[in-house]
Amino acid sequence: MANHLYQGDLPDGLSLGPVVAIDCETMGLNPMRDRLCLIQLSGGDGQCHLVQVAPGQKAAPNLAALLEDPAVLKLFHFGRFDIAAMYHAFGALAAPVYCTKIASKLVRTFTDRHGLKYLLQDLVGVDISKMQQQSDWGAADLTPAQLDYAASDVLYLHRLRDALDRMLAREGRTEIAQACFDFLPTRARLDLAGWPEIDIFAH
Repeated sequence: MANHLYQGDLPDGLSLGPVVAIDCETMGLNPMRDRLCLIQLSGGDGQCHLVQVAPGQKAAPNLAALLEDPAVLKLFHFGRFDIAAMYHAFGALAAPVYCTKIASKLVRTFTDRHGLKYLLQDLVGVDISKMQQQSDWGAADLTPAQLDYAASDVLYLHRLRDALDRMLAREGRTEIAQACFDFLPTRARLDLAGWPEIDIFAH
């Protein structure tokens, strides 16, 4: 496994394959207020590609092209936040997408533990550390520990998706899961437009 850190954008010509796991680190949990600092991506081959975003940066053409590429499935855990954060920063709306948290909530109804750490322990047999979760991602120089933590959030998502897909198929919920994934970019846009906590489907 190796980490590759880039400044501002993915390098020209980099191909990560047809399914790319993506995660973001920000200065907080409000995508309208808290700036995007780091984006980590993996094609499922044990390599992590990390893009450090400069303060005030408004464009990342290669990353945006990947996010909007209809031939590449973007794989997230709690994609609602990451999709919104990158759309707010760069104006690129990720699609098509898959979210392991949504998949877990649809089939693991016997538990309320849908965090990535728990899912990887239970379904993949991997234990990741969350020690750096609340560190300063806006620092100019990120530590090796920060980069390793960020990488761990994407390196195992392909295997996790495989496990969840088997459960979705077993429980007959693949179709409804896909409908949820298809709606996710719109859900992220609703968050940014001012409906983050309002259920627009309620009476």
